[in-house]
Amino acid sequence: MASFGWKRKIGEKVSKATSQQFEAEAADDKDLGDDDDANWVHAAKRRKEILLEDCVRKSKELKDEGADLAENRRYREALVKWDEALQLTPEDATLYEMKSQVLMSLHEMFPAVHAAEMAVQRNPRSWDAWQTLGRAQLGLGEIALAIRSFQVSLHIFPMNPEVWKEDLSWARKLQEQQKATKTESVQTLAKGKELAQESIPDYDFESDEIVAVCAAIAEKEKALSAAKTMVIVSASGTVETVTEQDNCPATPDETLFIRAR
Repeated sequence: MASFGWKRKIGEKVSKATSQQFEAEAADDKDLGDDDDANWVHAAKRRKEILLEDCVRKSKELKDEGADLAENRRYREALVKWDEALQLTPEDATLYEMKSQVLMSLHEMFPAVHAAEMAVQRNPRSWDAWQTLGRAQLGLGEIALAIRSFQVSLHIFPMNPEVWKEDLSWARKLQEQQKATKTESVQTLAKGKELAQESIPDYDFESDEIVAVCAAIAEKEKALSAAKTMVIVSASGTVETVTEQDNCPATPDETLFIRAR
């Protein structure tokens, strides 16, 4: 019969040098894995940067193409180009400001105001965006809002002669004309009311004179209703007025041609 002795574990037979070598290889593998993760993250960031650069480059090309079209008064085609550019760079305030200018040239004031507002939201320190917004608001008749937009534009760029001498000056002149027109309309309306009140005399319907006139008219109507008259035109052309009583009517002869009351 075979005898069984104590079996030591296999790990106990592994030498210390072998164990250290195994641990070193495992550490190298871990470092290699960490390097792979870092490289992957870096590559993803780089791809994103390249994609953004491509979007910016393509957006600039579309913007320039749209500007050339707008210079040639091909406004609708320019809007198409700029809308494509906005799909790539939706935060570009210049694109919205250019759209607003073209929409004003097409007399589409509501979209022009909206585009200018988008430009101001994306770049509140753009003086030309505020100027374009003021012009669009002026096109809608919003004179007070336009003046405020021009003032903001001048606050950002105080030395701009175009906004100061043309836009703001024109808007204030329109505001003065608007106030004068409103004042004139109010005065005309008030004058019309005064004339209407003066044209209606203040009668005293309970005075003795009015009562006497009413009584006389009633007596006359009563007399007319008591006696009826007829106008008779004979065949020979003779005209005769005949009065008839209710209880004794007058009967014309057979020569009657026309009878009228």
